[in-house]
Amino acid sequence: MPIIAVLIGGWLAVKAVIEQGPTITVSFKTGEGLEAGKTKIKFKDVDIGLVKSVALSPDSKRVVVTAEIAKDAGRLLVDNTRFWVVRPRISGGSVSGLGTLLSGSYIATDAGTATATRHDFVGLETPPAFTSDVPGREFTLKSEDVGSLDVGSPVYFRRLQVGQITAFDLDSDGRGVTLKVFVNAPYDRFVQQGTRFWHASGVDVSLDTGGLRVNTQSVVSILIGGIGFETPYESQDQPVAAAGSTFALFHDRVTALKRQDSVVHHYVVNFTDTVRGLAVGAPIEFRGIVIGEVTGIYTRYDPVTRKFSIPVEINFYPGRFTSRYRTGAGAGPVTETPRELGDFLVSQGLRMQLRNGNLLTGQLYIALDFFPNAPKAKINWNENPPEFPSIQGDLQSLQQSLTRVVAQLNSVPFAQIGQNTKDMLRNATSLLTRLDSELVPQARDTLASARSTLDSANTALGPDSALQQNTADAMKELARTAAALRSLADYLEQHPEALIRGKAEDKP
Repeated sequence: MPIIAVLIGGWLAVKAVIEQGPTITVSFKTGEGLEAGKTKIKFKDVDIGLVKSVALSPDSKRVVVTAEIAKDAGRLLVDNTRFWVVRPRISGGSVSGLGTLLSGSYIATDAGTATATRHDFVGLETPPAFTSDVPGREFTLKSEDVGSLDVGSPVYFRRLQVGQITAFDLDSDGRGVTLKVFVNAPYDRFVQQGTRFWHASGVDVSLDTGGLRVNTQSVVSILIGGIGFETPYESQDQPVAAAGSTFALFHDRVTALKRQDSVVHHYVVNFTDTVRGLAVGAPIEFRGIVIGEVTGIYTRYDPVTRKFSIPVEINFYPGRFTSRYRTGAGAGPVTETPRELGDFLVSQGLRMQLRNGNLLTGQLYIALDFFPNAPKAKINWNENPPEFPSIQGDLQSLQQSLTRVVAQLNSVPFAQIGQNTKDMLRNATSLLTRLDSELVPQARDTLASARSTLDSANTALGPDSALQQNTADAMKELARTAAALRSLADYLEQHPEALIRGKAEDKP
């Protein structure tokens, strides 16, 4: 029996040694939620190990966790395997680790893809945005600032969430930040070499010469921020970007999708008008087509004329100005050099003018157009950059016209006119007073006499008056006289000889 007991004990010891897995150490900044003999190590929610001890590092700056890993999970311990503590977290608008409120914290594992084995690891302080087995690709973004972005903030493509921010860090020179974004498959194929990324955080409100614009990706991006990306139409034929490619992160979508011109000519335009409302980035338009933008606004004092002017530096994109033209008989490419073509167009009245682009905001833009009646001018090619001629703006002309009108109004003797008007009103008041005191009583007597006369006329014309009786008798006499005349006329018509012989006597 003792021999059998020794054999069984030896067999159990050998079995325990054979089945024992590797021991690893993982260091963390803090040991929150970690307990020896209780905290488990999991991979895809399957237990693969147990924490044996939790102790401070020799320099007391970190916590070293010693854990025993199951033998069949030893293949996961490679050079780029990652460990982190799963506990309740709120980050980037997402909530994770709520299940640990009851079960307690545990150490999660993400298996690496390297071939070299490793047993000493540095744990992550925050959970990774994605695990190594998630299909997709990671890209690098360069930005001036991080804005409201955070690890876990979403990445949008056509307002659809297709990825998230995995990490960000300040550049070594302190002039910007570098962000890492992961785009899930199959959406990562839409990230091409010409793709543009921009901040989609919050609500993008812009008020410029084009009016008021309000853009946002989603309600989530309003609260926690986000990044949007899109490929401009002219760059959609470019190949798919490789993993790890670096892109610029623009402040807004309009700036990101702005056309990138390869040919840029620099000019300066000297204005004598006020440039209040003109800002860097304001467009330069030729009959509604944007062909350039403002890059700088300065002041200049001319010691000869002793006057101030406002030189404005601009970028002119000739590709936009002549990118489309009608073909046909007599049509062909432009053979003149830029200097020859510029001098010819300026001789025909081509000038730059400040115009109001938005009456609500008062913002200005520069218009390039033809003014046949403009004074003769030339491009000063001796300056660097060349100076393009300008013409006074419509608003300035209107202000000068209003100034002249005000000057003419100031020359009108309003004080004398007011005194004359006052004298006229005084004379009119005196005349009305005289009318009331002298003419009104006379008019009242005249009206009384007229009324008495009318009463007498009404009495004389009454039905029982003598005038009415005499008139009736006279009318009767006139009627008898008319009847006698009618009888006489009838007799003479029958016996006209009676006018000579007289009326014949009646025979018995």
